[in-house]
Amino acid sequence: MVDPRPSVLSEDFAADPYRHFAPLRERDPVHYEPAIDSYFLSRHADVKRVLTDHEAFTTRTLQVRAEPVMRGPVLAQMTGAEHTAKRKIVVRGFTGQVLHDHVRAVRANAAELMAPFLARGRMDLVNDFGKPLAVRATLDVLGLDREDGPRVAAWLGGVAEFITAITLTPERRRHCLDRAEALEAYLRPVIAERRRRPGADLISDLCTAEFDGVAMSDRDVTALIINVLAAAVEPADKTLALLFKHLIDHPEQMARVRRDPELLSAAIAETLRYTPPVHLIPRTAQEGAVFAGGTVPAGATVFCMIGAANRDPAAFAAPDVFDIHRTDLGAARSFTAAAQHLSFGAGLHQCVGAAFARAEIDTVAAMLLPLLDEVRHSPGSRYREAGLYTRGPVSLSLDFTPVR
Repeated sequence: MVDPRPSVLSEDFAADPYRHFAPLRERDPVHYEPAIDSYFLSRHADVKRVLTDHEAFTTRTLQVRAEPVMRGPVLAQMTGAEHTAKRKIVVRGFTGQVLHDHVRAVRANAAELMAPFLARGRMDLVNDFGKPLAVRATLDVLGLDREDGPRVAAWLGGVAEFITAITLTPERRRHCLDRAEALEAYLRPVIAERRRRPGADLISDLCTAEFDGVAMSDRDVTALIINVLAAAVEPADKTLALLFKHLIDHPEQMARVRRDPELLSAAIAETLRYTPPVHLIPRTAQEGAVFAGGTVPAGATVFCMIGAANRDPAAFAAPDVFDIHRTDLGAARSFTAAAQHLSFGAGLHQCVGAAFARAEIDTVAAMLLPLLDEVRHSPGSRYREAGLYTRGPVSLSLDFTPVR
């Protein structure tokens, strides 16, 4: 029997949150965790309400949860003209001709990273390929040296831990802040150089852009760079690995995608719905809010449970079934503000890198599917996911027919 009121902070929940989502939605949709004095919402309608009403539910909590390691305010903390102007600058680095250029770079990076494994017929899709590719692709967008990828990834790991940890010991908090400070120190001379000699990259765009006739400060630029790094790297490698896991586990759907590549976008969209890389999005209630099943007091921290909302039967038919042919999702709109799933958030602060994430995953998956013939889980490999705030495979060892 599943505990009808499981603690979201328990080891049992962390091991497999999906088995607890239905009891939460049905019996405890406004779940309170006294240890952290926070509320967790699990129904699709409630989560969407919170994410789209940015006046009643603000991002004030990010001042504590993100700003210390972002080294300044991030896009999700901004509203009004400032948010519109700065978001437009960032989005410009992920759309149009710029996006096409980045896709070519992603394809080249993917080919280079995949080459050593093709003749072996075995690889860890997460650690051998997905993570380094996501870092490389984002460095290319920003115009940073790909040789710095391992260092940047290590620093970014501290940033991600700080943002996604529900609780942190003083030692881990100091570790994360040290990593963030090291990343800021690395970016400082880069920003100075781009101000003197701007190029065709997103950091240069940020350094030369103006808001209200005034150039952004180094602090503003640093925060937006780290914002882009975290937003672009975290979801991409997780989604790619989860896509292949689900298709391998559903061979009839894998066969259909191989026969009809047009179905790949639907498979990616369903992966995002079924197992979203981001499981929690925090907000602060400006005033008391009443939901069916409970009340959230003014000033409370509210965690939107994306994984639970995406499996709400009120929003999706047979939500616990992976189905690339479902008619209630819509692959075409799944990467836009009209998406039915909530994996990119919703409303004013929807994920700024959604278009880039789609292009990156679509490009790489289309490359890999013909190369990974007869792809399957490696014998003896043990699959495990980890993460409460963001979640994905720890590793994904795959065997396939070697390419000669």
